[in-house]
Amino acid sequence: MLSAGLLRFKLDYEQIQHLAIGDVVSSENFSARDYLWKINCYPHGVEIDGKNEHLSLYAQLVSKSKNVKAFFNAMMVGIDGKLSSSDVRRSVEVHLSEGGIQWGWNRFIKRSDLLPYVMNGMVTIACLVRVLGDSNMPVPPPSDLATHLGHLLDRTLGTDVSFIVGGEAFPAHRALLAARSPVFCAELFGSMADATMPSITLQDIDPAAFRVMLRFIYTDDLPPDDEFGDSPVDMMLHLLAVADRYALERLKVMCELKLWENVSVDTAASILACAETYSCPKLKTKCMEFFAVKENFKKAALTDGFVMLLQKYPTLADELLGRILGI
Repeated sequence: MLSAGLLRFKLDYEQIQHLAIGDVVSSENFSARDYLWKINCYPHGVEIDGKNEHLSLYAQLVSKSKNVKAFFNAMMVGIDGKLSSSDVRRSVEVHLSEGGIQWGWNRFIKRSDLLPYVMNGMVTIACLVRVLGDSNMPVPPPSDLATHLGHLLDRTLGTDVSFIVGGEAFPAHRALLAARSPVFCAELFGSMADATMPSITLQDIDPAAFRVMLRFIYTDDLPPDDEFGDSPVDMMLHLLAVADRYALERLKVMCELKLWENVSVDTAASILACAETYSCPKLKTKCMEFFAVKENFKKAALTDGFVMLLQKYPTLADELLGRILGI
């Protein structure tokens, strides 16, 4: 059983000049793996397409089957019998759910470019169909590793360390935290005192943000937006801080994107301050561009967040005002 089938598809050069749009010249059937295929050529295109200067070329699955995956390659054959250079070589990945569907190119080659390939009145196209794998084998479902690890966190099975955040205890697994965060690795398996302590109290961390971060460490995902409460922007600001603290770069980028989507008159100052604090240059630029719009600045300057920004980040405030005033 060969996984690939090769066909030298010959076309009568004079005959194809006189066909109409939509007229097809088909090859005989050929086999690749256990499937029958054929090549369909429309010398003047399948349908009206500009001046219809191109041949259309397709591979069609003749056999009835499901979930066939293949690659279809087609190359012009020169008068010396050698395959053409790459400028008339094409490749397409084929995903067919049933027989009768064809894949290929609307514009394979211009008819005016065929003459150098004519030998004894015929033009030859080398067509290769390579079938991938066994289509009868079921596709495995997506990995449920994140679900299993999430359940492990929920059931606190085998936990060996607990974090106290805002008076709330969060049991966890040292090895998993260390694998995900270089900061946790240093704290839990290094020479620091925390490495031997069964319970660790953390300061200056929002408990709700720590819970979301812990869930992310186990599942590599965030909960739906509607689980962030009445102020998802505040949650993202806290979560960005804790992601930065534990060097969770993917989580940090995810927070930046969420904040990016929520820059507004009411939130721009707080998000800008956060971007400056935790080294998020793209998010900072986004906020600066928002403030640079005069109407946005007039409204945002009246918010408590902007007053806080002026007081806590005077250098950043100067940079912002310079951007707005063009100095």
